[in-house]
Amino acid sequence: MRALSFSTALNGLLVAGAALALGGCASSVNLEDSNKVPVEDRNASRAAGAAAAGGAQSGVSTVNLSSRPAASDNLVRVVYFDFDSFVVRDDARPVIDAHAKRLGSNAGLKMTVEGHTDERGGREYNLALGQKRAEAVVKSLTLLGARGAQIEPVSFGMERPAVQGSDEAAYAKNRRAELKDR
Repeated sequence: MRALSFSTALNGLLVAGAALALGGCASSVNLEDSNKVPVEDRNASRAAGAAAAGGAQSGVSTVNLSSRPAASDNLVRVVYFDFDSFVVRDDARPVIDAHAKRLGSNAGLKMTVEGHTDERGGREYNLALGQKRAEAVVKSLTLLGARGAQIEPVSFGMERPAVQGSDEAAYAKNRRAELKDR
């Protein structure tokens, strides 16, 4: 009788294991016959589990939503710019003021300011303009009470347009800085 080599025996075991694994797939649930698929009633299983545990509490902790500033959910988070400009417009002052107050009153809060441009101009130019827009918003925030360490300016240039299109309305929506919590 001839002895099997190690690699031949290993290949045989791998083939046998694959056959067993594929054989197990044959007994899967038929999705077309949904009336016969067992469905778990989670409310009944929770009630039964709580009764069996004698009313013991689960290991899931509650989330304290009051620790998160609720007013920040309704704040405008976009500052728009004029063509080829990184000067913060007067209509953006209330947006920046609200975020500066929020950052100034909560030292643990951090924010990213993303600078964006429209599609006109070269890639490098737009990245630089987007960075200048983000930095202008950061400077305005810090002048109004936010700490510089809380805010990070980032430029995406023309890479992430808010609106698709090549008309002035689309360009105006894409010339922006977005204030995002981190």
